Amino acid sequence: MKSRALGIILLAVVILASGGYYLYSSQSRVTVLDGYLGGEKIGLFEDEEAAEILRREYHLEFQYSRAGSLDMVTADQTGMDYLFPSSQTALAYYEDEKGQPVQDEIIFNTPIVLYTHQLVLDALMREGIVEEEEGAYYADMVKLTDLIMADTSWADLGVPELYGKVSVDTTDPAKSNSGNMFAALLANVLNGGETVDETTVENVIPKLQEIFARLGYMETSSSDLFNQFLRMGVGAKPMIAGYESQLLEFAVENPEDYEQMKDDLVMIYPSPTVWSTHVYIALDEAGRAGAEALLDRDIQKLAWEKHGFRTSTYGAASQSFEGIIEEMAPEVTRVMQVPDYPVMRRIIDSL
Repeated sequence: MKSRALGIILLAVVILASGGYYLYSSQSRVTVLDGYLGGEKIGLFEDEEAAEILRREYHLEFQYSRAGSLDMVTADQTGMDYLFPSSQTALAYYEDEKGQPVQDEIIFNTPIVLYTHQLVLDALMREGIVEEEEGAYYADMVKLTDLIMADTSWADLGVPELYGKVSVDTTDPAKSNSGNMFAALLANVLNGGETVDETTVENVIPKLQEIFARLGYMETSSSDLFNQFLRMGVGAKPMIAGYESQLLEFAVENPEDYEQMKDDLVMIYPSPTVWSTHVYIALDEAGRAGAEALLDRDIQKLAWEKHGFRTSTYGAASQSFEGIIEEMAPEVTRVMQVPDYPVMRRIIDSL
């Protein structure tokens, strides 16, 4: 009897242990999602705090290959679960090339800004091109574009230290979102401040081609361009177009470096500017789960507070970054609409 009772007890222990192991195993099992990601979002995807939330709450892990927003649409998508470009233009491009995705979802937004150095800011303010309002800097895009089109040299602006003509370096607009968003902004400015449509786009294309032809080699990644701007100094990159989130993230993640550089680095809001809309594209059912996870309130909070993306939770911007980024605008209100997809496709193809 004793041996039989002992056997029953051992069997019960084995069953309980097996059930506990199964429960633990099922809870700890993680689905890995593979996809293409815009370089400006790598900081968020490599954030351990965000990764822990995704594993714990959604049993997901994101792996990625970096690609420009437009390049990822035509890249080999075999085995990929998602695309995460930086504009709705990329989504429209995907729909034009591939058809409807399994799901698409806007995850967060960030405005296009200009980055420059104190030397350049002083010159632009003397010319009345940039003005300061409540600590933030705003560039009159009509005046800046006129300056570029007039072949104005930096020496003409009283900055003989800089070689060549006034320009704004961007990523390649045919490959990367920040470049084509800036091209869209310039197109609208060249169109008299009205959003370009199919009846007016041909009028502005020659001028756009002239502006971009002067830039020479253009990076295909917004993160690469921003890093080059930080490393190479005012002589190599006097002024670039990028995302507001890039400086915010840099300041939070590299506080000592930013402290040393902040007296020279300047963020300027184009007036008007355009929003860059970061849209997640699910390619299969596994990828669909990624959209829900990225919209998690804690992930959205991290995306704003540590990586500078304006999300549904960003609230009063000045409170989150008070004392860190002095020239950040609490609200971005001077905004133009990006041209619709057929027009953007024409602009992109022309450049």
